[in-house]
Amino acid sequence: MTKGILAAKHATSAVIAALFSIANAHAADPDTFYIGGVVSLSGTYGMFGDDMRKGVEIAIEQRGSKVLGKPIKVSWEDDETKPQPAVQKTTRLIADGAQMIFGAVSSSSTLAIMNIAKQRKVPHLVTISADDKITVPGASRYTFRTSNTLGMEQRMALNYTKDQKLKRVYGVIADYQATRDSWEWYRKEAEKAGVQIVGADFPPLGNRDFSTIVDKVAKSDADSVVLFQTGSDAVTLVKQAGQVNLAKTKKIFGPVIADETMAAAVGPASIGVNSGVRYHYTIDNPANKKFVDAYRKKYNEFPSMAAGEAYDGMAWWLDVVEKTGTWDKEKWVDAMASSVRENSVEGRKEMRACDHQALQDGLWGEVVPGRDPNPALMMKIVKVYPPNQIFEPCHN
Repeated sequence: MTKGILAAKHATSAVIAALFSIANAHAADPDTFYIGGVVSLSGTYGMFGDDMRKGVEIAIEQRGSKVLGKPIKVSWEDDETKPQPAVQKTTRLIADGAQMIFGAVSSSSTLAIMNIAKQRKVPHLVTISADDKITVPGASRYTFRTSNTLGMEQRMALNYTKDQKLKRVYGVIADYQATRDSWEWYRKEAEKAGVQIVGADFPPLGNRDFSTIVDKVAKSDADSVVLFQTGSDAVTLVKQAGQVNLAKTKKIFGPVIADETMAAAVGPASIGVNSGVRYHYTIDNPANKKFVDAYRKKYNEFPSMAAGEAYDGMAWWLDVVEKTGTWDKEKWVDAMASSVRENSVEGRKEMRACDHQALQDGLWGEVVPGRDPNPALMMKIVKVYPPNQIFEPCHN
């Protein structure tokens, strides 16, 4: 036998082995339920990823780490808060046999993942990215969001503007398509309500020096500054605003700038900051108490917004899969699209079949000093908006 024939035989064997491996990974009755988690563990939104992992782990442990009678396996990947790594790592997870994808944090990463999941017909669960484009009618049969949208949060921010009778607002907006879109909606609606926009700045995502912007806001006649930012950007800006006591003359608020994680990173300068809140550990219902107790026992801390949303979405998804009694992913998707979560940690949630967005209450909170055993700085929920006040009807 010639060397050429031998080489060809080896190559053929390798291809057959690879195909056999892929076939096993996508078997109709696999050995495990395999979840591919793509979150931010570094970059601007790196403060959220590990908390999301913790929330998912509690959701899995509370069901004996099994679904459909098989062990649940999760592989976690860091997208560095960038779409390109998110795409690369999602593609690899699906090739390795992931039966669903969980993530990401930034909306640009999530939209990129969404396209891959749609092409490969793999279910995709979103629990923190808020860009409205993720859940519009016809966007993707395979993507579901169980958490807030920017649309509902910007409406809460506008209501805060009106409730506080703010007249002159300065905007600071992360230079990012989703936040720019959200700001444009807010600006137009605020101006219709008689609010003057006295200035706006668009710093890049991951900016480290807001001193010039803070100085401009301080010298303006604005009575408030609205921040369309989150993660380390919000932390840095509010911390630098605190160095010049900006909050003494301007109210600081935003659609989703604050939770206990942000408050702890900023310190006392965060007191009085108002923000939309996606989940809070003080929500008084049996499901949330069970989750918070389990989380504190395992991690010796209260769950953050990111952890609570991740837990809630994953627990919901796994319950739906279990009820189908099948490994047919198309039936999981059909079941999730018409599901209702009566016992969510945030109260009732209803998945809207038209766009795969969960209808839910909207929470608005303020950073206040906490008392033991709460964190030293905590969010106090000051207003709850029912779904009919913050969601627009679904237009097919």
